[in-house]
Amino acid sequence: QVQLVQVGGGSVHTGGSLRLSCTASGSRYRTYCMAWVRQGPGEERRGIASIDLDGRTNYADSVKGRFTISQDNAKKTLYLEMNGLRPDDTAMYYCAADSPPYDYCSGSLASGEYPFWGQGSQVNVSS
Repeated sequence: QVQLVQVGGGSVHTGGSLRLSCTASGSRYRTYCMAWVRQGPGEERRGIASIDLDGRTNYADSVKGRFTISQDNAKKTLYLEMNGLRPDDTAMYYCAADSPPYDYCSGSLASGEYPFWGQGSQVNVSS
């Protein structure tokens, strides 16, 4: 069973920065396809950043230019560097993953593509 353990989150003022990490384990396969998804108050979960096995990244327009997704394949760890935070970034942030039996990740931002989820990290941004 795939497990995703998140670290990070917290409270900052507008313009501040935070970093999230997510470490994956437990799959019988070597590939982890991973993304970051967030859910704001009263909103649905929305994918905001993903990365494929070649390191190609995909961002939602709302975070493009401010957030950076990266991964350490050896450590099976995903990161999200968040800069220029705004109050509308306030949300619960989730690491999401799939672990297919082949070496390909689509880099999709669709949260339904990912069957495994971290425990969530709360990010609060005040003005």
